[in-house]
Amino acid sequence: MNIQIFGSKKCFDTKKAERYFKERRIKFQKIDLFQKGLSPGELKSIAQSVSIENLINKESPNYKESVLAYTQDRDTMQEILLENPQLLKTPIVRNGKKASVGYEPDVWKSWE
Repeated sequence: MNIQIFGSKKCFDTKKAERYFKERRIKFQKIDLFQKGLSPGELKSIAQSVSIENLINKESPNYKESVLAYTQDRDTMQEILLENPQLLKTPIVRNGKKASVGYEPDVWKSWE
């Protein structure tokens, strides 16, 4: 398994995801979304596994102020998410071409 966890230091679900993989002694790469963000290729790969709509954190205070709340165009959504990683739900856990959003231990168990 090639696990990458995209998240935030302050996100409790990100911490729980890290703990899940540590407890099972599964190596993972931790990536801080707010420092590094996602590359266009990473976002495209994740969006193929998880729909772009599921990646959006609609509870973020910045969501209602952004154009993201009013657009249906997928390309525009991707551009906005690349520029504003705080609008992404966390954690995003990626295993090759597979991905999940949020704390999803049942999905991760199926990857083992």
